[in-house]
Amino acid sequence: MIARIRKDDLVQVISGKDKGKRGQVIEVLPKKGKIKVKGIALQTKHVKARKSGEAGGIKKQEAFLAISNVMPVCSSTDKPCRVNVKVLEGGKRERVSNRSGEIL
Repeated sequence: MIARIRKDDLVQVISGKDKGKRGQVIEVLPKKGKIKVKGIALQTKHVKARKSGEAGGIKKQEAFLAISNVMPVCSSTDKPCRVNVKVLEGGKRERVSNRSGEIL
């Protein structure tokens, strides 16, 4: 099975409070169907200083969101696209943009 969205892909959020925003994929959890995108779904976390000299405070960090809420962005058309899998010669599988037909 080939993953349709991978780490370092550019994706666009298609539903939720951050709809329309784009970002780079930081982490993917395929078994749970979750994804973490840079600058999307930010949540605040209150951090206590653990060591002397370490600063505590309120920090913002990305939360996981459902993979179904994002779509990869096609590099040639700069629009969100669906992803197909194409088998090349020699049995190698590649992800292909459904919009333009180019390899992602």
